Amino acid sequence: MSNSRSDSPAPQKDAAHKKDAVTSSDPLRPSDHIDGDDTAITQPRLGFVGWLRWGWRQLTSMRTAIVLLLVLAIAAIPGSIFPQRMADPNGVTQWEADNPDLFPVLDAMNMFDVYLSPWFSAIYLLLFISLVGCVIPRVKHHIKALRARPPRTPARLKRLEDYREVVRPLDVSVAEAVEASDAEASRSVDVAQKQLKALGYRVERYDKGRTYSVSAERGYWRETGNLIFHIALVGVLLAVGLGGSFAYTGQRVVVEGQTFVNTLLDYESMNRGRFVGDDALSPYSMTLDSFDVTYQEYGSAASGQAGNFSANMTVRQNGESHEDSVRVNHPLNIAGDKVYLLGNGYAPTVTVRNADDEVVFSNSVPFLPQDTSLTSLGVIKVTDGMPEQLGIAAFFYPSAVKNENGAFASAHGDLLAPLLTLRVYEGDLGIDDGTPKSVYVLDTDDLTPIAGDGSDTASLELQPGETAELPGGRGSITFEDESPAGAVDFTQSVKRFVSLQVHHDASAVWVLVFALLALAGLMLALFIPRRRMWVKASAADGEVRLEYAGLARGEDPTLGAAVDDLVTGHARLLDAPSSETTRK
Repeated sequence: MSNSRSDSPAPQKDAAHKKDAVTSSDPLRPSDHIDGDDTAITQPRLGFVGWLRWGWRQLTSMRTAIVLLLVLAIAAIPGSIFPQRMADPNGVTQWEADNPDLFPVLDAMNMFDVYLSPWFSAIYLLLFISLVGCVIPRVKHHIKALRARPPRTPARLKRLEDYREVVRPLDVSVAEAVEASDAEASRSVDVAQKQLKALGYRVERYDKGRTYSVSAERGYWRETGNLIFHIALVGVLLAVGLGGSFAYTGQRVVVEGQTFVNTLLDYESMNRGRFVGDDALSPYSMTLDSFDVTYQEYGSAASGQAGNFSANMTVRQNGESHEDSVRVNHPLNIAGDKVYLLGNGYAPTVTVRNADDEVVFSNSVPFLPQDTSLTSLGVIKVTDGMPEQLGIAAFFYPSAVKNENGAFASAHGDLLAPLLTLRVYEGDLGIDDGTPKSVYVLDTDDLTPIAGDGSDTASLELQPGETAELPGGRGSITFEDESPAGAVDFTQSVKRFVSLQVHHDASAVWVLVFALLALAGLMLALFIPRRRMWVKASAADGEVRLEYAGLARGEDPTLGAAVDDLVTGHARLLDAPSSETTRK
């Protein structure tokens, strides 16, 4: 036991000697260097609060904000690929009809309500929080930097890349050399201080003994512009997010002579923000007096194509009325609403009478254009007054011609030879069970054709003013002529319709303001250099040694030229008469 106790320190002494040998053999280690233990490093457990702090730092980093901005841009792509219910509800309906199998899958993924979907809102909110978390600390740091003094002049300006040195000898006697050198060195820095102030620098004097210096810096507008850009970006996100909650968009088809009243009941489709109440719509009405359209003349390169569109309206608001128009890219402004012209077409007036010559249907029906020549498709549904419900699928040709196969087509969009062809079906239209049906779609699966489409009677063909008898003595159909009595052409035989979109968004002005601020901030951040300048004057016997140096924050290819201009301007001011120097 005694031997064991006496021998136990030996391994420790050997380890110490070995450590000293290693330390002495390594010239890069200080003599008092102590190696750590060989045991593995154990990090402390973060805990719940620690993990929250770590997550917050990750979320509010600029890298995360940039990634979220990129993800938001990618997430917005489906909104430009698929029609959105808020902007184009008819397009969504048509997409569903064309893709009945794929539509439920995409609709469950909110592809037709991208900007209102939970996943898009989550990205939007995370980006907003990330930007706010990035901006607030940077604003505090920037305000602190603005209040701070320019940094002290470095002891060795020669270490800086953009460095200049000038020695100015003094024409004085030996007895006056010391005093004159001090005075000239102080005056040189005084002149440099005024020169740098005139150039927009913040300056601070640092004198020590016979060495005089001025420290100057400028370019804080660069960081200010950077912060303005990010704050404006937050403003855009906030304006779009809150503005969408108070915005609404509605669509309505108006036929010539009809009046549209700005109430919820008068819209064909309406998408409202979550904070838009039933009484939020401003009271006004619009009557479509006429729709003017011009076509390119025959023989031109764009023969038959439509040119200018103008929906001439009579607007009534607060007991007063005035005439105005809605044109493409020129919306009509009414009570904070913008009325846009989305589309147009023809609305033939059709009258259906039963066997007793009673009118069971009479209306101007909007037909949907199918091509640039306005070959149009329309659906007429007669629900009452007949032995069975009638469904009529009709084609309207503004300038009807027959092709080589004997089928009709329209050669021009204007009313040169209007023709209406109708295929008539009877049976249950499927609207009595309460299931909503589109007025532009006719499901013929459960209907029996009585004219055209495999029936014993050919399709009905009507020109304005003509009447055709329905098969089996069921009644008649008349294509009404809307032109004035005695007219010799068809230019006014058929009414026109327009598709209007009413959009209200009070945040649009704020989005524009913040966007302009972001652009201004970006310009400041890109084109204003952040730099520091120093001028040091050292007094010697009979001469003054002037040192100039510049340092840039970031890349600044013009820094060297700026230092050269500082040296040249300083020399000119020093050599100028004292009165001129004082004015400078």
